Amino acid sequence: MDQINLKEIKAISYEKAEIKKGYTDHSLRINLDESDIIINPITEKIKDKFIGGKGYDLWMMWNAVSGDTKWNDPENAICISSGPLGGTPGYPGGGKSIVTSISPLTGIPIDSNVGGYFGPYKKFSGFDVIQIDGKAKQDCIIFIDGIENKIQIFEASNLPQDSYELSNVLTHHFDEKKPVNVSVVSAGPGAEHTYFGCLNFSWWDAGRKRVRYKQAGRGGIGTVFADKKVKAVVARFGAVSMKTNNPADLDALKLVTKAHAKEINELDPKQNRMALVGTTHLIPIMNDHECLPVHNFKFGSHPESFLIGEEAYEHIFDKGFDGCWRGCAVACAHGVKDFSPFTGPYRGQKVFVDGPEYETVAGCGSSLGIFDPQTILEINFYCDAYGMDTISVGTSIAFVMECFENNQITLEHTDGMDLSFGNRFNTLELIHQMARGKGFGVIVGKGIRNMKEIFAKDFGADMAFMQDIGMESKGLEFSEYITKESLAQQGGYGLALKGPQHDEAWLIFLDMVHNFMPSFEDKAEALHWFPMFRTWFGLCGLCKLPWNDIVPEDNKDNAEPAKVVKHVGWYADFFSAVTGKKTDADGLIAMSEAVYNFQRVFNLKMGYGTREHDTIPYRAMGPVTEEEYESRQELYDGQLKDKYSLDISGMDTKAKTAALRQKREEQYELLTDAVYERRGWTNNGIPTVATVKRLGIDFPEVLEVLKKSGVE
Repeated sequence: MDQINLKEIKAISYEKAEIKKGYTDHSLRINLDESDIIINPITEKIKDKFIGGKGYDLWMMWNAVSGDTKWNDPENAICISSGPLGGTPGYPGGGKSIVTSISPLTGIPIDSNVGGYFGPYKKFSGFDVIQIDGKAKQDCIIFIDGIENKIQIFEASNLPQDSYELSNVLTHHFDEKKPVNVSVVSAGPGAEHTYFGCLNFSWWDAGRKRVRYKQAGRGGIGTVFADKKVKAVVARFGAVSMKTNNPADLDALKLVTKAHAKEINELDPKQNRMALVGTTHLIPIMNDHECLPVHNFKFGSHPESFLIGEEAYEHIFDKGFDGCWRGCAVACAHGVKDFSPFTGPYRGQKVFVDGPEYETVAGCGSSLGIFDPQTILEINFYCDAYGMDTISVGTSIAFVMECFENNQITLEHTDGMDLSFGNRFNTLELIHQMARGKGFGVIVGKGIRNMKEIFAKDFGADMAFMQDIGMESKGLEFSEYITKESLAQQGGYGLALKGPQHDEAWLIFLDMVHNFMPSFEDKAEALHWFPMFRTWFGLCGLCKLPWNDIVPEDNKDNAEPAKVVKHVGWYADFFSAVTGKKTDADGLIAMSEAVYNFQRVFNLKMGYGTREHDTIPYRAMGPVTEEEYESRQELYDGQLKDKYSLDISGMDTKAKTAALRQKREEQYELLTDAVYERRGWTNNGIPTVATVKRLGIDFPEVLEVLKKSGVE
């Protein structure tokens, strides 16, 4: 392509803040309305209460928006932070960023945990957190140069449209000699035309001599990015070592880093082989336990699932180191070299595909009735290039396919496209339409919650049926796990703050397979502890996989094997070594609880955050259709007789399906009651005044939000 055109419209030089014990204690705000570049200190009070990462993001967003702010209002802020532990080379999963904004899909704060080098480079350039608000008048690029200590805003033209090519061009533009010094955050045309745009965070893969990508996928943050006319945010920094974070105790940091990395290197080959197959190892596991979404979560397994699991991708993935941060022993960020798409603008060209991971394989594969790894690779590639979340894309198209097969929508509505399950070519055509903002893809790109309204109003579809099968909660599409037989995971999805994403609570096996939590109180306790601990990773800039995807050999002998207590202790040591603040397992939970409850109040501020918003579609609880019931009739009949003591003799499938539904919906409400009580919330799901006071977040503005909701 021709030379890109960047016109500087604002620049400042700054004195880089010294990093002390994992913190710079400074924030950077870019206001696009006025092209302002503002550097502010972060107070000790905010640091102690919000820790970093998602905590910092939420605090800055809270002060940027009002309760009336919509996702596309100028004051909506995109915030990116990495936390005090983020950027530690060698520690498994030590390079994450956490990105937040008000979501186009949900209207409440959304957060995404993402790899790549941007978060660490941004911090090492002097800023714990950055906030981008306002709207540019034309396409712009923000450049944070931690080598020259300069921040620039450019008006940009003649840029590549898709995220892959844009990141590549900008990487070489900002440091041609050492591209490893550059990380780019970008979206793409799909982010402009859908509500589930994602952000690609890049890093330079020195072994393959190419730019690689990880995605901040959930909730449409890329859509907000595109709406602000930001084409990219670029960070540049030089050499990194364990000393760069200026830890309080370097020797202690080296000790715990070596211990955790050594264990992973020894045990990963024996357990999940993530360094070879990434998260695709989950496909056969989920299939064997009826947890793999098939045909829009209707079924939990399929005989052809082996075609898209680890056996297939082990041979397809390019060999080599695949860590998305320096020295990560998990090294699960695999990709495919010299892939040739058969549709779209890259048809016939050789490209590199970053992925797929489990969520993409399940959401854009089995849930759509597609069991061809090559098609899944092409969907993966184009979603990334276009800047679209593969989870929302897959779950939304699966909903469309079931609506199509049940005559809720017809060829007349889909512009003549047959959207039956398994139709690979029209799936890809729909993705291209979404990216172009054309055809039926425009409707699909609005997400399931909006599609239900459109299908009912304009096409005469049955709203009750769509409510049952539309796999969204709070407006966010479900990630890719069947929860019918795990009440705890139903709560893990429905009671999650941002919507049904498994990174808050993944309890299926603990509940369904191991029966570790037989009572409502047991489940409620799990739905307290696990979301709190998982929140902690987002506060500190870490990946969750090293915690419980690779476990000590003697973990099963521990009194609480689900918590992987040895690793929790290591994380406490990690935090203590970097920050100098001595803590233990209980201390990690305490850090998270304040931020977690603050986010719930934030939802309340935005007009959500009560019991009515914690519902889930019935398909997440049990079988909607008679076909679904009959696919596991022996199991369901047994439950009606043995668990619920019902006499089902003489009942037909329709009656049994209805009886099971009544019982399961009752169970979900009882679970909700128990979880609210454990979390210190009212029966309507609102944190009590006593709770916010205990956690030290009883700021006047928080109490005012509670008061407006009738809690005093």
